[in-house]
Amino acid sequence: MLRAVAKVLSALNSETEPSQISLAFCFAMIAGLTPLFSLHNLSVILLVLLLRVNLSTFILGVVLFSGIAYLLDPLFHQIGLAVLTAGALEGLWTALYNMTLFRLEKFNNSIVMGSLLFSIVLFVPLYLVSNRMILRYREHVLAWVQKSRIMQAFKASKLYRLYSTYSEFRGAA
Repeated sequence: MLRAVAKVLSALNSETEPSQISLAFCFAMIAGLTPLFSLHNLSVILLVLLLRVNLSTFILGVVLFSGIAYLLDPLFHQIGLAVLTAGALEGLWTALYNMTLFRLEKFNNSIVMGSLLFSIVLFVPLYLVSNRMILRYREHVLAWVQKSRIMQAFKASKLYRLYSTYSEFRGAA
């Protein structure tokens, strides 16, 4: 787990596009808030593997959001129940339930429906907010750390030169 956190911090401090990190975090939200073994999470994992997103951020995000999901289950139940019992959508739910694929997806479960709708609605706002936060982190916090005396002394040390040589060698491999 510490290795995953270190990789996420490394991605935050690197030249990795903020959008790659934000997108991984948003996909992790969908996979973490919804039940793990569901068909839509297979689609999310496929998208994560096909698109250029940071895998360490995705994995750490799934762990984080899975923990949060248990706290939000009552809210998910209320959202799902409201959508599933809406009179105007009754015909749609009946038609979808009669299809095998949607029955396997378990959309008739209020928590599955509520958590999926909640995560889909928050996808774009979370993407925009996390992208902005990463940019601000790089502008202010990372710049301040790079200019600090401790970091300047560390960069002048033999240990840092050895580390940079190793990371260049490892990056070329």
